[in-house]
Amino acid sequence: MAELIVGLPLGFLLWFAVRYGVLGFYTVGPNERAVLTTFGRAQRLNASTLEHPMAQALRPDERERYAYPQVHAIGPGFYWKLPWQKVHKVSIATVTVSAGYDPEDASANQGGRVLEAVTKDQLNTGLTGQIRFSVSEQNLYAYIFGVKNPVAHVMGYFISVLRDRIARFEAPPELRAIPLNTGGDDPSGMVQGISINDLRKNLRDLNERMDLDSASTVARYGIDLDAALITGIDAPPEVDSALAAINTAHNHVASEISLAQASADQKIVQSRRAVEIETLNAQAEVEPLVMLADQLRQLSASGPGSLDAYLRNAKLGLFRRARQVVLTAKPGVTR
Repeated sequence: MAELIVGLPLGFLLWFAVRYGVLGFYTVGPNERAVLTTFGRAQRLNASTLEHPMAQALRPDERERYAYPQVHAIGPGFYWKLPWQKVHKVSIATVTVSAGYDPEDASANQGGRVLEAVTKDQLNTGLTGQIRFSVSEQNLYAYIFGVKNPVAHVMGYFISVLRDRIARFEAPPELRAIPLNTGGDDPSGMVQGISINDLRKNLRDLNERMDLDSASTVARYGIDLDAALITGIDAPPEVDSALAAINTAHNHVASEISLAQASADQKIVQSRRAVEIETLNAQAEVEPLVMLADQLRQLSASGPGSLDAYLRNAKLGLFRRARQVVLTAKPGVTR
């Protein structure tokens, strides 16, 4: 009985030493960050996310909702905690997933490979691409304590914004086809109104818009979307062949228009050159006459009889060069 009385306290002390002494040590890896809570409360700093530049992406009506406190982030190393403390470790490494990834249902979106969306033309398209994200060290409170499953939240937010963009997407004005001055509709721009063609030709613009729209996920969920890259947009099978035919016709018409315009431009250039040549020829013929008129004006102004003397000398030169001269008598003059 005495041994039992002595053994129980010793066993408890041994269990306590192993449980909260030896097992109280923990490590944080190079790609990890940890938050230590004491009785469920994290070690907070005297700041909030609203004071961080990440809050600039939030709308005014969202700032109060996502005002999370800043917490002390424990970096890589070897540490020890008290029995009433708990360690929450997260990985901050960059993760790449498919655009159709669903963390709560692996079979959704065709196994996470293709994300479906409806365009403004009411066409059900399949989107393929990748998303890169990482946990933000500046907003660990939102990631660990803000929501139950932050990855599911950020994927749901991204997919909602993407589907909204797809449904309302229009090609930027500066990227649309420029109508030719043909006095009517430009056949080369006939495919610009088809949403799938607009999306395929402006994937870069779509990805840039998605990056801007996803900038608030750091303040919302503590996840930083590094990049959203949509690489493919597949049309429904029933309209794929029709789109291919339209695109083929568009390419043919655009080629014919380019050839016709090139030929017209060449003829315009040739016409302008011909006008310039004829203008120069006319100027060359008029110039001697202008110079002669100026000389005669100067002779006439030099004195009386100078112009008559010039005309007489000019006639004499002509008489010397002439083979035959016919003279007419003046009225009242007899030979």
